[in-house]
Amino acid sequence: MTTASHAISALVIMGVSGCGKSAVGAEIAKRSGGRLIEGDAFHPKANIDKMSAGHPLNDDDRAGWLTRLGEEVAAALRNGEKPVLTCSSLKLIYRDRLRAAVPGLGFVFLELTKELATERCSHRPGHFMPASLVDSQFATLEPPYGEDRTLVVDATQPIETIGADAAAWWSASQTSSATALTGS
Repeated sequence: MTTASHAISALVIMGVSGCGKSAVGAEIAKRSGGRLIEGDAFHPKANIDKMSAGHPLNDDDRAGWLTRLGEEVAAALRNGEKPVLTCSSLKLIYRDRLRAAVPGLGFVFLELTKELATERCSHRPGHFMPASLVDSQFATLEPPYGEDRTLVVDATQPIETIGADAAAWWSASQTSSATALTGS
């Protein structure tokens, strides 16, 4: 499912833990000349400690983090960059918070099953997000079906395929918007 009725200024690669946000984000950034912004790198220590201890984050835990991510993406745009942010963005209120900070923000939703997410998380040594929290991620997830500027993809596809398709979708949003503006 693809929806993009207007130009996309920046991308958020979203989904539950283990869906491949970092790898796909890096591939899209490489193909589009974008700048990868790892959302996990902006978590405050308290959030990382909480998740490492096996406790899911709540809306209050995520609020400041989401504000900081919106500021980072907006600053990258002001600097003339093409930001590609990795961020779970599990709830509509989280996506709307990012959209308020960055007009024209697009989302690439990496969709996969709970079983596969759990398996992938169990094979990430040293990551602060334990596989035991995958259930809480799916309980929180509000899929972005039908949301404007959103591409839903099967996260079991090869990273190169997802990256190429998402980069082309992003580029096409720029082209279709420019065509609409010039009336061509």
